[in-house]
Amino acid sequence: MSPAERLTRAFKRAGVSDIVSESDLVNTSGDLILVRGDAIIDEPLITHIIDTANLMILGDAPEGSVPIIAHVTSSHYKQAVNIIKSGQVKKIPAMKISNPADLDASYWKALRKRETPYALVITPENSSDVLWRVFMGTYKGATDFITKHLWPRPAFHTTQIIAPYGITPNMVTTVSAVMVVLAFYMFMEGNYGWGLVAAWLMTFLDTVDGKLARVTLTSSPWGNVFDHSIDLIHPPFWYWAWAAGLGTAGLALSSNTQYWMLAVIIGGYILQRVIEGLSIKAFGIEIHIWRPIDTAFRQITARRNPNLALLTLFALFNRPDLGLFAVAAWTALCLLLHAIQFLQAWRTKLKIGTLTSWLTKPADVK
Repeated sequence: MSPAERLTRAFKRAGVSDIVSESDLVNTSGDLILVRGDAIIDEPLITHIIDTANLMILGDAPEGSVPIIAHVTSSHYKQAVNIIKSGQVKKIPAMKISNPADLDASYWKALRKRETPYALVITPENSSDVLWRVFMGTYKGATDFITKHLWPRPAFHTTQIIAPYGITPNMVTTVSAVMVVLAFYMFMEGNYGWGLVAAWLMTFLDTVDGKLARVTLTSSPWGNVFDHSIDLIHPPFWYWAWAAGLGTAGLALSSNTQYWMLAVIIGGYILQRVIEGLSIKAFGIEIHIWRPIDTAFRQITARRNPNLALLTLFALFNRPDLGLFAVAAWTALCLLLHAIQFLQAWRTKLKIGTLTSWLTKPADVK
């Protein structure tokens, strides 16, 4: 997409579909949003400017900080147009001029990650940097260490390759679902090597589909349900299949041992999810974004990717049975830590009345 096409799509997704050319402004009344056609603007920032009248936001251009977007009344549009076209910051009566980093705390709480939203002028010279910034802007504030540190670069290049061919996020999610089933079958057959290949490919595609949806502005309610349903449901089936395959691999566990290990892993997985849901309901924020230590803990907590790393490590030493033991032990410990987190949050709420995420202040992303 050209920047203008991307802006048009972003505003339509935000509920603004009336596009007025500069020549038609003279015949337009009411509020207007004026924006540079060569700008790339973060979606949350677009939503914010729509909701905030008499606001002009500056952004980054090769020549420095310049006016990029403004929400004005029709009486001020001529001044605002001249200011945006000139690239010079000038004051308009009753209008606030702001940088993205200056937005209030309620905005950052809604964003749920410690990151200054981007408002950038794109040129041939800076396009690579802008594309990377847009891509990294799709990441959540709290996620596991595989998603955060290992997948970004390959996912970025994969997204760049497939986007021009009309491959949709739901297509990628469908392939991901196939990998879920393939990994399940391979694990159950004791073929852990190929099962792990399918499993890791699934986790990679799980990153790609979401990033593709966000960078191309093609996310949809169905796609969100499709993707998150797969994410939520499949891990317990993988653990069961891994345990079932140990017999074929010559490392069968006793029925009693296998029962208790799976009870700990699957029960712990479900209870951790329950605690996370209760935290949102009780405290109004995700437990993993309350304090810096909670966000750090999210990188290694006993969710799919960290557990898969444990299984892979022990499979490399031909001890997939010990890998299952490790996942069970780590799940039990993480469940205990989740319970402590919840109790600490509850105590804090009783003392001060509300919990605020440490991510309510912006920070630049590199």
